Formats: sequence, C-alpha cells, structure tokens
Amino acid sequence: MPKKILVSILVFGLAGLMILSCAEGKNQEEAWDIKQQSFERLAPDFTLPDIHGNAVSLHTLRGKVVLILFTTTWCPYCIKDIPNLKKIHAQYSDKDFELLAVYIQESQRKASSFAAKHSLPYTLLLDSTGQVARAYGVVGVPTKVLIGKDGKIYCRACRTLDIMLKELLGS
Repeated sequence: MPKKILVSILVFGLAGLMILSCAEGKNQEEAWDIKQQSFERLAPDFTLPDIHGNAVSLHTLRGKVVLILFTTTWCPYCIKDIPNLKKIHAQYSDKDFELLAVYIQESQRKASSFAAKHSLPYTLLLDSTGQVARAYGVVGVPTKVLIGKDGKIYCRACRTLDIMLKELLGS
C-alpha cells in the first residue's frame, strides 16, 4: 500500500476518533446536571461524631450558614489553609455561622491530636467510612461546601468563598 494512502487513512481515522470523542463528551455534559452538584439542591443530611464523641447532625444547623470542609490530617494544602479557616471562624462565629471540618477516614486519636497541635477553634467531625464525603461527591481534599440558612448548597470548591460569606452573613 502506498505511503500516501496510509497517511490519509491515519489522518481521517484520527479525525473520526476526535469527532466521536467530542460527541461523547457532549453527551456526558448533557447528562451531568449542574443542579445536582451545586446550588439549589438541599445539602445531604448526615450525622457524624465530633472528636469528643458527640453526635452532630447537619439538619440541626438549619437556619445557619454552614461551611463544610472535607479534609485530612496529612493533606499539606489543608494544613496551609488553617490560618484562613481560623480567620473565617473568628470573623463569623458571632453570626449564624458554623464551620465543620469533616476528617475523612481519620481516627479520633489522630484528629484530636491534630486539633490540639493546630489549636483548631471549630468543630471537627469524623467520617470514618468516607460515606459523607462520597455523598457530597468529594474527590480530593480540601473540598469546601457552603450551605445557606435554607439548607441548600450555595457553592462547592468555592473560588469566591469570601464574597459568598459576606453576601450570606454580612461583613
């Protein structure tokens, strides 16, 4: 078979694959419902133990703005974000605001030691099975989810968290 024909077959074959992959991606986008992953959806309820063994349920915080941070003790980005989280907690703790740090598949001992070492002022919860993280679609840490007073998700992996908090709680 001449070289020119082989090149033509390769070029048209690659072009066909690109068209098919673009069409497949379009179907995936159409199947993905943004409302299922962002605002206008009620946040999945959960009950988890805090590091002291007390049960904390999300539904009991209805009427407050809740920032859920999905995290671990070993995540360097999570550790780097602690000063910012402390600042947010201090700024809004006297308002209708709750910051919940959900430690995914961490032991009570390890999370308690971590909290003491870093003087964490907010509530630490233990998602020992990772079930709550899965319910929220967490694929990496840190992941922040902001829930409004109405119990609906306002943003996931919020790039404008400061603006959203000011809007929901005032400065």
